[in-house]
Amino acid sequence: MTAHETDKYVYDFAEGNKDLKDLLGGKGANLAEMTNLGLPVPPGFTITTGACQAYLATGREPDGLAGQIEAHLEALERAMGRRLGDPQDPLLVSVRSGARFSMPGMMETVLNVGLNDRSVVGLSDQAGQNDRFAWDSYRRLIQMFGKTVCEVPGEEFEHALDEAKRAKGTHDDLDLDADDLRGLVETYKKIFAKHTGREFPQEPREQLDLAIRAVFESWNAERAILYRRQERIPADLGTAVNVVAMVFGNLGPDSGTGVAFTRDPGSGAQGIYGDYLANAQGEDVVAGIRNTVPLQELERLDKTSYDQLLDIMARLEGHYQDLCDIEFTIERGKLWMLQTRVGKRTAAAAFVIAGQLVDEGLIDLDEALHRVNGAQLAQLMFPRFQLDHEFEAVAQGIGASPGAASGAVVFTSARAVELAAEGKSVILVRRETNPDDLNGMIAAQGILTARGGKTSHAAVVARGMGKTCVSGADGIEVNVPAKRFTVGGHTVSEGDVVSIDGTTGKVYLGEVPVTPSEVVQYFEGTLDPERTDDALVRAVHRIMTHADARRRLAVRTNADTGADAARARRFGAEGIGLCRTEHMFLGDRRELVERLILAATDAERTDALAALLPLQRQDFVEIFREMAGLPVTVRLIDPPLHEFLPPLEQLAVNVAVAQERGEDVAKEEALLAAVRRMHEENPMLGLRGVRLGLVIPGLFAMQVRAIAEAAVAVTRDGGTACPEIMVPLVGAVQELETVRAEAEKIIAEVVGDSGVEVLIGTMIEVPRAALTAGQIAEAAQFFSFGTNDLTQMGWGFSRDDVEGAFFWRYLELGIFGISPFESIDRDGVGRLIRIAAEEGRAARPGLKLGVCGEHGGDPDSVHFFHEVGLDYVSCSPFRVPVARLEAGRAAIETTGSDSR
Repeated sequence: MTAHETDKYVYDFAEGNKDLKDLLGGKGANLAEMTNLGLPVPPGFTITTGACQAYLATGREPDGLAGQIEAHLEALERAMGRRLGDPQDPLLVSVRSGARFSMPGMMETVLNVGLNDRSVVGLSDQAGQNDRFAWDSYRRLIQMFGKTVCEVPGEEFEHALDEAKRAKGTHDDLDLDADDLRGLVETYKKIFAKHTGREFPQEPREQLDLAIRAVFESWNAERAILYRRQERIPADLGTAVNVVAMVFGNLGPDSGTGVAFTRDPGSGAQGIYGDYLANAQGEDVVAGIRNTVPLQELERLDKTSYDQLLDIMARLEGHYQDLCDIEFTIERGKLWMLQTRVGKRTAAAAFVIAGQLVDEGLIDLDEALHRVNGAQLAQLMFPRFQLDHEFEAVAQGIGASPGAASGAVVFTSARAVELAAEGKSVILVRRETNPDDLNGMIAAQGILTARGGKTSHAAVVARGMGKTCVSGADGIEVNVPAKRFTVGGHTVSEGDVVSIDGTTGKVYLGEVPVTPSEVVQYFEGTLDPERTDDALVRAVHRIMTHADARRRLAVRTNADTGADAARARRFGAEGIGLCRTEHMFLGDRRELVERLILAATDAERTDALAALLPLQRQDFVEIFREMAGLPVTVRLIDPPLHEFLPPLEQLAVNVAVAQERGEDVAKEEALLAAVRRMHEENPMLGLRGVRLGLVIPGLFAMQVRAIAEAAVAVTRDGGTACPEIMVPLVGAVQELETVRAEAEKIIAEVVGDSGVEVLIGTMIEVPRAALTAGQIAEAAQFFSFGTNDLTQMGWGFSRDDVEGAFFWRYLELGIFGISPFESIDRDGVGRLIRIAAEEGRAARPGLKLGVCGEHGGDPDSVHFFHEVGLDYVSCSPFRVPVARLEAGRAAIETTGSDSR
């Protein structure tokens, strides 16, 4: 974009299109697209994200913006034949946010801008002497403007509305007449003046300008920042602002507003899905303040509008080639389209819809694979409720976001955050949620609301986050001050446990046991995708098959036992990328390790190692058999030996107490002396890994012999073993050369003519190793990146200490978008990996490269490992399917990627 083009800050809807989301935001780009398709969109214009960025950078509107707004406002007035705030025939507008990525409810909207004490009369005349409608619209403006633009506490307006309904003897705001609403407007004005020190602004253009600035500023509101962090949305994008001529769904029973989906966003099933609310404005549906009726009910209320809506829905889905989320208003029988976007959906719906669109010829399998992701697949692998006659639902709502969630009931977001920080599972229960509840929704395992439907705030946000949600459980009476809800004769107080099913919408008292999901059963091989009617399982199988065909990266697993190896192989693992031998020294074998550590002579050390040898060998035999010809990378012992002994403080106290009692503590004293001798201030940077193998004679030799003997035993039994010995914590090539020389002698002696081939490589986890990879590759047949330690040492962080100590503050300040232990730090740690990969392969062209830290199962990290040319990733068994899927997605999203 040129400097001249950046001076254009305002676009009429007819000037844009759906591909200009970076400039016009999602809402503005899609309003423009619908306008160009000839759909009934109210006229309007979009102020660009660039204007927002400039405003946030300087604190003032960029030069030229005010004049461009004025010009487009005049064009809008001509198109509508009305002027903003005209006392006789007023034009009213809505002012709405619209970022590049959907952020439902996180930023601001102000409706009915342009109303004042004079134009409210003209609006009534315009609506056919409909005083109630006019004053209802005015009170909505004051409420939204006050809360959004001037930070007036929203609950004060809500309390005033509740008091007006109580005085009328009703629970429904539709029962308030024009006089009631006129009185409410006066009350709202007093609330506004009390908190702002000024009267409610009567100048329509001032209302518009202040509303636009409020939308700009809402980009950096606390809840918007929190949502962006949760969804990994960049912080520097800014929001566009859409100024749209108002159309009114609150003109009477022949008017209304609704939200529609072209397919079920919960399951992906085809059909008519959505909510409709007669005599209401759009915010009423999203806020869930009144329970809606199913969209199908509109056919009875207004068949003409219903048929037109279905036709538009089909047209939009065909145009966008995806599930569309549509907002509409009917004004006295006239249908208006207010928004469309590619709709948020559950993980299950994402897979099912992708498969359906392939069947319908709208997309190909590559595009289907692109539209799902590993995070969604991981959600589908969570367990579901195991229900039987013992569990009876006490309430029924709408299954708004699938999943099975149990936890202690809480009634405020603050309490949800507090208990979650203590490690407790909670269910957030509200009459309806609003954007200020985002903290609590993130902290909770699930959300339960008494009001709202599948398109309410709770439902949309929960689906986006993958949280279980039941909405519109109207049998529940929520009493927030009393910290309880009642349902069917039951009283549930804060702290009581409930279970909610986001698929069926049912609510249960107590904790309901869970059972494996159908997707896990598929991966385990107990559910045949060719013989099931489960659309989700079939869709997952189809997309996973394509991902496997497209990916270049192999996927291995981190496994230390035969059982772990067997499960990982069922999940699709193509070998073991990390077998931690230190796990084999725990449990009953601790005594043998103690003998090794306490050995005072070479003979005692040799005896201890000889006792460990057959145990290690049998461990490897089991793993090699389960992997049956697939590569198994065995890491020689990595932690410092004192980790296998009791803690120093505890042992010292035990010895002192025993001495005081006069007991024989010779063995314990020897053990204490050994622990003190081996104690290090920072053991992670001390005697561990290759250093330990060089200092303790025979330790690595015993492990190498056990690996080689196990491989030979499996081979002679008719199997195939492919061991790879990995030397940990190497920082200098000389360390690896020393270990390799000893290992090759043992391997040659054991293997003989068995045909077993053993590779020897190293774990790149020390920054110096990455920077001298060209040298180390001369002695290594493979590299495996240990990204956990490489991150620790690269950042200078102790993982065990810092995550709880200050990472929360780094995330809050935006220093981290996500913990570098969760997703690879591409700029720092990632650069070390890239350097090591390039220099290692330059020295040894056939060098095998893999990664075995937990980053191997992180979706974003898998894409990076594909980009830098690694051969495989390795992760825990449960994450193997996720890595397989993301490796396939990485292949189709990288230019020039090839198929396997």
